[in-house]
Amino acid sequence: MIEDFLEQVLDGRTAEVEEAVRKAAAAEIMPRFRQLAADDIVEKNGPHDLVTVADRAAEAHLTASLTALLPGSVVVGEEAVHADPTVYEALRGDAPVWIVDPVDGTRQFVHGDPAFCTLVALARHGEVLASWTFAPALEQFAVAVRGRGATLDGQEIRSGSPAPGAALEVATSHPDYTTPDQKRALLGLVVEGVRPRPCGSAGLEYLAVARGELDATAFSWEYAWDHAAGLLLVAEAGGATTTIAGEPFRLAGGNALPFTTARDAATAERIRTLLGGG
Repeated sequence: MIEDFLEQVLDGRTAEVEEAVRKAAAAEIMPRFRQLAADDIVEKNGPHDLVTVADRAAEAHLTASLTALLPGSVVVGEEAVHADPTVYEALRGDAPVWIVDPVDGTRQFVHGDPAFCTLVALARHGEVLASWTFAPALEQFAVAVRGRGATLDGQEIRSGSPAPGAALEVATSHPDYTTPDQKRALLGLVVEGVRPRPCGSAGLEYLAVARGELDATAFSWEYAWDHAAGLLLVAEAGGATTTIAGEPFRLAGGNALPFTTARDAATAERIRTLLGGG
């Protein structure tokens, strides 16, 4: 059954997953948008790392619906891993894994900013097979399937390449989430011809790269729920990813950081070189 479903996802059952994501957002996220009470919000690891009742309820909703779609699959969700870090080890196992970030951009969600999204990716053996990026307040839905391309609201998207001579727009990790070494690496982007800025929702930054609206990202953290969906989305739109060591990004972790995802391979290599002090 697992192999059949995986093949069917690649052959068109992405709509069932899309419907599950839309239902979770409609039931658990949007009714709470701009309606949160103070006790609906909790700090996890500091003032920039928040969780809300919407995050937890949406992840529970998606966990139930996605595993029902694919019996034998498991879920690696941001909130589940926060409660039990061993859950992350499922990324190294044999079972298909749904990687879930119920509200990517919780800080924006808390402040009433519509620039947040729900991220779902389906992976197996370290390879992302399909991904779903839904920004419910913006009414945008992007889907990518390995080898089949990327779409936004049903229309194909391509990342293209930056205009020759144009300054590169790069979204980077927030300084609060970087080590001293990573801060020094990111300072490599403070050069003529590059315009770095702190990122918002990682999922929406990846979507911007896939659409050709942002030239690259430079991130210093590797949690799969923030990156899995967007990495496939950009790849299927024609973009490229590399770690600072010039290696492919490994979904289960252990990457040389920072890493970059860009509109094309040449831009990815330029950003990698700058991050490495070149």
